[in-house]
Amino acid sequence: MKLDILAFGAHPDDVELGCSGTIAKEISLGKKVGIIDLTRGELGTRGSVEIRNSESAKASQILGVSVRENLDMRDGFFVNDEAHQLKIIEMIRKYQPEIVLCNAIDDRHIDHGKGSKLVSDACFLSGLRMIETEFNGEKQSAWRPKVVYHYIQWKNLEPDFVVDISDFMEVKMQSILAYGSQFYDPNSKEPESPISSKNFLDSVKYRAQDLGRITGVAYAEGYTVERYLTVNSLSDLK
Repeated sequence: MKLDILAFGAHPDDVELGCSGTIAKEISLGKKVGIIDLTRGELGTRGSVEIRNSESAKASQILGVSVRENLDMRDGFFVNDEAHQLKIIEMIRKYQPEIVLCNAIDDRHIDHGKGSKLVSDACFLSGLRMIETEFNGEKQSAWRPKVVYHYIQWKNLEPDFVVDISDFMEVKMQSILAYGSQFYDPNSKEPESPISSKNFLDSVKYRAQDLGRITGVAYAEGYTVERYLTVNSLSDLK
């Protein structure tokens, strides 16, 4: 299956927190979108792998993505080496996305920056035909996405552009709340974590609202880029 957009996250819920409004909007416009989680988030303070698996399936249904896979890399300990790059390359060549979305280039959790660089490097390497890969016994063709965009996570990085998600903020929040084990629940008996407070959950909406305020819309999601953006006309800019 060829996808228009493939979104990568180091952990289940990274994509929902970072770019699910954009994903929901693109799907509403007829685009095919998939999600690849690098790990199961097994080192998370709250919940379990089994619970996170169920939650990510629910979030995927809410967003309407075409496919979601997990590469079962080690949470906290995956590295940017050949073996891990080849796993990403196989996914890129399998789905042949035009656009790749991935983790923030710098963030509080070490897996976010690592995941960002790993996916970005693999996107380049995937276009080299001398790197041979197979999937289900069949040789894969080289494929390089046209662009790689990095969504913003914990840190308030300066975005290079934002996407208006005003009509999809509610869907974004629903997909996040699908991870009931991870986020604010006054009745939870789980240990507290940096993302389990009401303040953190509120901040997701505050950030989108603030980016919207700055750019003249209700809600927006921000991204950083790896190369200059090109537009056909000044009128394409808002």
